[in-house]
Amino acid sequence: MTLTILPRSKTASGAAYAEFGTGEECLVLIHGVGMALEAWGPQIRTLARQHRVVAVDMPGHGQSMPLATGAQLPDFVAWFRRFLDDLACGPVNVVGHSMGALIAGGIAVEAPDLVRRVALLNGVYRRSAPASAAVLARASEIGSGDFDRVAPLARWFTEDEVRSDAYGLVRDLLQQVDPAGYATAYGAFAAGDSVYADRLAGVQCPALFLTGDGDCNSTSDMSRQMAAAVVHGKAVVVNGHRHMVNLTAPDEVNAALEVWLAST
Repeated sequence: MTLTILPRSKTASGAAYAEFGTGEECLVLIHGVGMALEAWGPQIRTLARQHRVVAVDMPGHGQSMPLATGAQLPDFVAWFRRFLDDLACGPVNVVGHSMGALIAGGIAVEAPDLVRRVALLNGVYRRSAPASAAVLARASEIGSGDFDRVAPLARWFTEDEVRSDAYGLVRDLLQQVDPAGYATAYGAFAAGDSVYADRLAGVQCPALFLTGDGDCNSTSDMSRQMAAAVVHGKAVVVNGHRHMVNLTAPDEVNAALEVWLAST
């Protein structure tokens, strides 16, 4: 997957997005920290055949304007709500990956009238104390400006995937992300796993929670716990894959999303 920059449109508030396909319902994709909307390539190519797909750059990533330094998860959720208002396409189906999953869960809690269905890919939920300490240490490192941009690759991919197109795409995106935007988003991500956890049970729409069984941060147990907390929740665990499962197992992920999109 060679990095090809997709043409974007921009909202009045500075959110950059790209739109594909047509359909009665709108599907909005939110990537994770350090990425850009190009990270959704396999989903765009497949799902846009039958759906209107909108992929958006998170603040401070790709071509979207950043939020203020120190912004926390509720600020990102408020930003996403403004984006949906600007998009003006009625209740939408929202898919988020990693930090994007936290935003997707947040909007389902804060603005249920705007969300038809929600899917959290490789989402985090109530980290353990050691896991919280590790991610907060990484946030501090990134905030200092002295950090290894590609360090996450060792956690996100198996050794067999190092020469894959998916690995090359993610490496290129990490190397190009704006450091300040990355630091702000990662700080919100590090502190965001419990922000909406207590309110997740109030989500009434169909909710998919998907991860790879080898993801040591967004674990299978987390996805199952979130699915159990939601009235119409479903957990899917893709065996043999880690954090970038939407790129390394696109067929399995797209199939799960198609089933979710057909749910009522």
